[in-house]
Amino acid sequence: MADDIETSFQAAIDAGKINGAVICATDADGRFVYDKALGERTLLSGEKRPQRLDDVLFLASATKLMATIAALQCVEDGLLTLTGGLSSSIAPELAERQVITGFSDDGETPLLEPPVRTITLEMLLTHSSGLSYHFINPLVDRWSQKFNSPQEGRRRPVEEAFCYPLAFQPGASWMYGPGLDWAGRIVERVTGGTLGEHMQKRIFDPLGITDAQFSPVLREDLRARLVDLNPDDPEALGLAVLGGSGDMNKRSRGDFGGHGLFMTGADYVKVLRSLLANDGKVLKPATVDDMFEHHLSPEATTGHQAALASPIGVSFRVGTDPGTKVGHGLGGLLTLEDVDGWYGERTLTWGGGVSLAWFIDRKNGLCGIGAVQPSLPVDIKLVGDLKQTFRRDIYRKHAAWMVQAQT
Repeated sequence: MADDIETSFQAAIDAGKINGAVICATDADGRFVYDKALGERTLLSGEKRPQRLDDVLFLASATKLMATIAALQCVEDGLLTLTGGLSSSIAPELAERQVITGFSDDGETPLLEPPVRTITLEMLLTHSSGLSYHFINPLVDRWSQKFNSPQEGRRRPVEEAFCYPLAFQPGASWMYGPGLDWAGRIVERVTGGTLGEHMQKRIFDPLGITDAQFSPVLREDLRARLVDLNPDDPEALGLAVLGGSGDMNKRSRGDFGGHGLFMTGADYVKVLRSLLANDGKVLKPATVDDMFEHHLSPEATTGHQAALASPIGVSFRVGTDPGTKVGHGLGGLLTLEDVDGWYGERTLTWGGGVSLAWFIDRKNGLCGIGAVQPSLPVDIKLVGDLKQTFRRDIYRKHAAWMVQAQT
């Protein structure tokens, strides 16, 4: 496969592997701008329309960055603390959460032990709280199937959807999980409104963003632009983004900070650029600086490294090579060294589902989001290759632009 965006993505479109893509990247000053909409989408009516930059995308886990910002705003407002234990008045469910260690010999009774320390907001934001997605941890999955199996057609709030035990002691390891869903719910509790309302007032309004909404998207003007509102996904559940399953949106009630947001790629990059420029519009400069620091304890760092080296670690490395030194900041994976010709030290990066990728590289002054729109069934390897093409080729395009700008 060619390693430039235009050729690689067009070849995948021509082969029927993807329907299109939205790619937006910029520098801190907004002088370098790469905005590209490729391919087309098919409406429920069957009409085909060219992909556009203002098409509304399902962000999946790219929502987590927005929830992180919202939680840090509450820290700035004095409503929460980052490293203090979450009080029983704010999150009693988490204060009482026990750690699962196994099952009894007859397989009926879960073996649980009390937590040795309280969960902090920092742990929720860095996936070191002990909360793990059930489909990642076998013990949690077994517990969930036995005690928390979802009922068909019933939507559940965060408290019910993620009520299972901890996979490890708080702060003692690392595993990807619903910490940001809980962080979003805590934001709602301390602010008295919905997570979407808080984001609109404190993140989107300051940046001029009007086209963002949590699932289910009810605004008709946005639904008409939903990329996934097509014959393959008539309910707009984000099937292609999630690899073919939309259960997370179908069963969620309320604003889920871990996966539930829809917005345009052009608007998402506005948030990335605000953090890149550290312009103070959504967070104080010192808070932004702290986002780009490593926030795992030594124990959790060991667990993080083990997770990266595991069979599913490629998902957690989000495009970085196994030999690259990485940690975890507030919002995503954090590189801890320069990568030649690519990410600078302390680049923050994560993604969403199988098809989205974003990064903020303050050292090299560059940020971007790449949103591939796969066709069903999803060719996960090809989509992964395309995301990597986006990540790498944006740097080549930026370097070429800088040479041209200097001549």
